[in-house]
Amino acid sequence: MPALEVNPDLQKERNTATFDPKEFSIFWAGGADKYKEKKALEKMFLEDPEMKDDLPTSYLSHKELYENSLRKACLIGEKIRKLRADGEDGVDTYNALLGGSLGAAILKEGNPISLHYIMFVPTIMGQGTMEQQVEWLSKAWDCEIIGTYAQTELGHGTFLRGLETRADYDASTKEFVINTPSLSAYKWWPGGLGHTANHAVVVAQLYTKGEFRGLAPFIVQLRDTETHMPMPGIDIGDIGTKLGMKGVNNGYLGLKNVRVPLNNMLMKNQQVLPDGTYVAPKNSVLTYGTMMFVRCALIRDTAQSLAKASTIATRYAAVRRQSPIDPKEPEPQIMEHTTQQLKLFPQIAKAIVFKTTGDGIWNMYNVLSGEIELGNLDRLPEMHALSCCLKAICSADAAAGVETCRLSCGGHGYMDCSNFPTIYGMTTAVCTYEGENTVMLLQTARYLVKVYGQALSGDQLVPTVAYINEAIKQKEFVYFDGSLESIVKAFQFVAANKVRVAYEQIEQRRRQGHSTEVAANLSGVFLTGAADLHGRAFLAQSAYTELMAVSRQVSPALADVLMVVLELYLVDACLNRIGDFLRFIELTDADVTKLEVRLESCLKRLRPNAIALVDSFDLHDRVLDSALGAYDGNVYEHIFESTKKNPLNKEPVNAGFHKYLKPFMKAHL
Repeated sequence: MPALEVNPDLQKERNTATFDPKEFSIFWAGGADKYKEKKALEKMFLEDPEMKDDLPTSYLSHKELYENSLRKACLIGEKIRKLRADGEDGVDTYNALLGGSLGAAILKEGNPISLHYIMFVPTIMGQGTMEQQVEWLSKAWDCEIIGTYAQTELGHGTFLRGLETRADYDASTKEFVINTPSLSAYKWWPGGLGHTANHAVVVAQLYTKGEFRGLAPFIVQLRDTETHMPMPGIDIGDIGTKLGMKGVNNGYLGLKNVRVPLNNMLMKNQQVLPDGTYVAPKNSVLTYGTMMFVRCALIRDTAQSLAKASTIATRYAAVRRQSPIDPKEPEPQIMEHTTQQLKLFPQIAKAIVFKTTGDGIWNMYNVLSGEIELGNLDRLPEMHALSCCLKAICSADAAAGVETCRLSCGGHGYMDCSNFPTIYGMTTAVCTYEGENTVMLLQTARYLVKVYGQALSGDQLVPTVAYINEAIKQKEFVYFDGSLESIVKAFQFVAANKVRVAYEQIEQRRRQGHSTEVAANLSGVFLTGAADLHGRAFLAQSAYTELMAVSRQVSPALADVLMVVLELYLVDACLNRIGDFLRFIELTDADVTKLEVRLESCLKRLRPNAIALVDSFDLHDRVLDSALGAYDGNVYEHIFESTKKNPLNKEPVNAGFHKYLKPFMKAHL
């Protein structure tokens, strides 16, 4: 199809913007140098004809989709090798190619080799000794071996202590014997496990000298490196089609008396000596470092999902005309409807807040990693709790936001060519993997209840929970004036009181004779509510701190827009939890009404810059892969073009007519 002119409604929106979208794009990319790198990567990968699909992936069989995904994954791998040889690869390169930005343009349904880079390599780096890293990392980086990370089982997921896979140390041969003793013990879900990986980090319950020692990671060879046939004792395959991520080759793994050498246990944090003597880790949480690393990365991924969904839906809302506001006037752009703005603009704001917060969390994680290397574990529990609840909140909000954007596009949003089904499938998966969200909130809540007790004893808490100290002293929230700062402080006050209520519920049930564990289960509603508000208070504080800081560094025009984004995010977040605010703060009917009116004002003020903002996310049309969200805005032409690719439309009469329909129609004659 020849290039089309930009839809005039969309062009008009761009002409009325009050700021330069490229300035925001550079900020969004992480600076001018990273923006330049991003453009170079797009040119290198998206202009390669071998990276394009003639037929939409939704028309491929599961087998065809996997094989095509593997073909392109290997092409990506070859280019990564070249970039690394030239010294031009970096964290951002891998984030782009394995995440939801550039990677999604090439592999819409996911990359079957992604876990090799995202979890197999980082686990060896984080949990292997220096000698083990020397042995395994060169093979892994060169893709001489392809790995995955096998932890979750058919019968157990987030509850790691319930895993059944067992590794028994045989001192006579200096080997571990690994077994999945039941069907529920089969490893289930690891990406690339089905038919791609030939090695895996397998997490198993460790036994030495007949005693249980806890969880340990083992490097296990799954397939022959030449023939790719499964190794003896290995039962392996693909688990089948899913809601999303259909090209990731998620697999199952059964192990029967599989022997691996002593040195195949990753022993940076815990050791087994040749005679079977066990040396415990200094801190058991160190064993879960890979998961914390991935959770921190996922927060930024959720921002990418919201950026894509809001770009598609906002561009569509500028082009689609429907439902006159004034019956005497023509049909307006649907973005003129306040209710449409309410669906879209908060998602744009959340994308920006999740991105800035995600960058901050990533930096915190890197600082913490350095401290851990020096033996300082003081802030490890704090970081674990924060990464858990933010992973849960951001993924849940992103999944809901993608669905809201889809619904805002009416029936067309239901079509595969809108790309909403794929974006939603990829986004909602984050709610489950790397820790199911409710379990993540409960892990955070346990930490919060513990530190609340410490605060009652007079201890000064670490920075991210220090607001609890203030709330205990303050007792009442003195003055809510509706300012952005007061909304942030109110979030912290409300969160502290949600933690207080959870703490009191557990203590009350313990006094009634329940164990701490049973009391926590009975108080689950209170605990998850406390963790949710803790995360949202952190997001509010982060949004305020980060966007205020950015606004001082950019042009006044962009700063003005970011201040509207910040206000919209905070006011919307407050109204979404207004019940909790009313519970702990003396807000009047007039106070709440003022907040609702401010929300409307934010929508109105953001309206002239809505298209410029989503343009600023700088998402290539191949990344969006949406008939509704293309940069040129020619929605109906792109939808019709997509129907022409449908294999059913390649012939005027389908064979099914002659086989089934015609005999049925003629049967009564």
